Formats: sequence, C-alpha cells, structure tokens
Amino acid sequence: MNNFLNIVSHFHIKGTVNEIKPLGNGLINDTYLITTQEADASNYVLQRINHHIFQDVEMLQNNIEAVTRHIRRKLTEQGADDIDRKVLTFVSADNGKTYFFDGESYWRIMVFIPRAQTFETVNPEYSYHAGVAFGNFQAMLTDIPETLGDTIPNFHNMEFRLQQLREAVAADAAGRVGEVQYYLDEIEKRAEEMCKGERLYREGKLPKRVCHCDTKVNNMMFDEEGRVLCVIDLDTVMPNFIFSDFGDFLRSAANTGAEDDPNLDNVNFNMEIFKAFAKGYLESAHSFLLPIEVENLPYAAALFPYMQTVRFLADYINGDTYYKIQYPEHNLVRTKAQFKLLQSVEAHTPEMQAFIGEQLG
Repeated sequence: MNNFLNIVSHFHIKGTVNEIKPLGNGLINDTYLITTQEADASNYVLQRINHHIFQDVEMLQNNIEAVTRHIRRKLTEQGADDIDRKVLTFVSADNGKTYFFDGESYWRIMVFIPRAQTFETVNPEYSYHAGVAFGNFQAMLTDIPETLGDTIPNFHNMEFRLQQLREAVAADAAGRVGEVQYYLDEIEKRAEEMCKGERLYREGKLPKRVCHCDTKVNNMMFDEEGRVLCVIDLDTVMPNFIFSDFGDFLRSAANTGAEDDPNLDNVNFNMEIFKAFAKGYLESAHSFLLPIEVENLPYAAALFPYMQTVRFLADYINGDTYYKIQYPEHNLVRTKAQFKLLQSVEAHTPEMQAFIGEQLG
C-alpha cells in the first residue's frame, strides 16, 4: 500500500486515504478503489494505464479531457441535474496534468461515481439502453472543437487488417496456410465490400466522428433506478466511422454463442438484440446521422465479425503471437465461430434493412 500512497500523494485529491484495493476485472488497465476517511470526502478510482497498448499517454489523456469537458459543458447547457455522476471527473497531478509517471508506469485518478452500478447482462432491455447511451454519446460530441488523436492507430481499419492477413499468408510462419485456404478464399470474396467504409471516406461521402470504439453493456454506469448515468472506459475514444460503435456492440452482444464456441450450431445472430440496440441507437443518434451512415448499419453489423475472422485467422497463421490461446487450435476455432456469426448476419441483412426502414419511416 505504501507504493500506492506515494503515487496518490502526487494527485490533488480531497480527504485522507483510508484504503486502496483492487476494483473490477478490466483486461487492459489495473484499477483500484481509493476510499477516504472523511464522511464528506469523495472516494476515487486509481488506474495504472497500460502504456504498451496506449503508447501515447499524453494524447490519450488529452482526448479524454476534451471529451469529458465537452460533455460537461453540454449537460450544463441542458440544465441537467447531478452532472458529477453523468460525466467522469479526472484529478490533476502536481505536474499540472491528469496523469503521473513514476518512472515505470503511468497513473491517473478519477472521482468514484457514488451509488452507481454496471451490468454484465446482455438482453434486449440493456441492449436498448446501450443503443440510447452510445448514440447520445456520439450526438453530444458532434460539435467538439478539438481534433482528437488515434489512441490505437488503425484499430478498426479494415484495409489495414486485411493487409496484416495477407502479409501473414505470404510469410506462412507456422506452415498453416494450406489448412485454412477455404477461409482465406471466403475472406477475399468479401474484401472489397468490407472495405467500403475506408473507400467512402476517401471519396468524401462518409465522415469520421468521435466514437467510443469499445461499446459494451458494462461500459455504462446506471443509477439506483436503472437509468443510464454515463458512458465510461474512454481510452478508445477517437475519430472513427459510426460503424465502429454500432457493429462492435452487436458482434459480442448479438452472438448466441461464445466468441470461441467450438460448436458452430450455437453461433447465430440474435435479431432481438439487434432490434433493441438499433432502436435505441437511432432514437438518440438520428438527429446527426447522414443517410449513408444509416443505410450502412447492416454493413456495420457484418463488418465486425468479418474483421475478427480476419484478425484471428492472421494470428493463427502467424503462429499465435498476439491473442492468448488455451490450446493449439484456439485461434482457428475462434476464426470458425466468427465466420459462422458473419454468415448469420448476412442471412439476416434484409430483415435488418427492413427494421431500420421502419424505425425511420
């Protein structure tokens, strides 16, 4: 604890530290809860930023500060109540920044939001809330004056992911290309269609907007009555196509099986989850969406299982150098499961198009 106390001493928190203990089960950053002794003092969240993934911490924090500042301004203009529970508040360090480098690690502290909770449950009700929350998040940031940086360059760039796969195939480092030719052929059949986001952007038809880029049910905070307070985990907030927030949520939430399900009969695209999320998203985002963005929402739903098929397969061909595996065929099993999900999305595309038309009709 003494090491933590030393780190905390560099931040301008109010109150006396009582205890510091692990919080949550995040996969990227290490997170701790700081409780304070005084009854009227806030509690805090301490995080060690994973600077191997987020290599430009200055840019990362500048992005987050710009986003939270803008959302706070918007909430104030709207006359919202309880604003401190509806937007994250970061604590300044004695270097004048919202992070501190101890010589090995980067740290930050934010105010703990009291009487708030997250949920892991994925059902139509929470999927609808997620659609509203992430659509509203994008809507509030359409006029942010700052230009944000890419905290993970090419994170959702489909052309880049295909290039990685093709380089893996050319090298064939693990001698596995021969056994996966069927999947390589299926990927290439769809390659031009799946890269249309980047193509439309270059043609000036599709904008990049400020997106969350990690849309999960548990990245929302709810109040005691089950209402969404705010969107959290802002590390991946950066300019992207709105397809990122729409498709990324559905890839995990609308999959009836596991991401690495060995039984492909379990893997299908859940249209009830799609309808709930799309309904909520269009309710809060329709005010700024362009027709080309709306008409390509079914493409977004297909894009992310396609992208993960490409990424898992590239890693399998490379000899499993990126994703952690639990057995030798794990990345191949993941590839097959994501491809089955993609096929199910493709089969449901006419139904998705009809539903979106109904919502806007």
